[in-house]
Amino acid sequence: MSDIVIPKNYKSQLNLYETQVAIKTVKDFFQGLLAERLHLLRVSAPLFVDPTSGLNDNLNGVERPVTFDIKEQNGREAEVVQSLAKWKRYALKEYGFSLGEGIYTDMNAIRRDEETDNIHSIFVDQWDWEKVIRKEDRNLDFLKETVKTVYKCLRKTEQYMAIQYDYIDLILPKDITFITTSELEEMFP
Repeated sequence: MSDIVIPKNYKSQLNLYETQVAIKTVKDFFQGLLAERLHLLRVSAPLFVDPTSGLNDNLNGVERPVTFDIKEQNGREAEVVQSLAKWKRYALKEYGFSLGEGIYTDMNAIRRDEETDNIHSIFVDQWDWEKVIRKEDRNLDFLKETVKTVYKCLRKTEQYMAIQYDYIDLILPKDITFITTSELEEMFP
């Protein structure tokens, strides 16, 4: 059942064509900037995988992947990807990416068991990235620095889009704030 909520008196600033142009504009700008800052290369994501490969992430284990058979391969079964979490790590190794390098990709998927609302759909167009880091960089300080880099790219993208579309207001704060779940729990028991 759909839980989509459209605010009363909502009117889009753009028509359907202009919306597609805006989506492409924001994606192109953001991914170009992030690729430059994080040393990422665009790699095409698979639309489907062999179910026995272990590359399809079963998310929480409840979702049923969309499957089909491939006529030319004697009816061999394939699954539409649901997540690229496992595939991205596989790709980094298979393609021979070095320390500090990574990939970004744009995945299309079908999640037939998704509960739809304003931000969830059975069709997924998910942009994602991953990079090779040292084992000793798997720590909170490195993660925070990476998040700060991503956030700066988001702010620059917001500024760029506000120039392109004069009705867009700048709403992102200058600095990002980090808070732990323990701190949140103390604030909101």
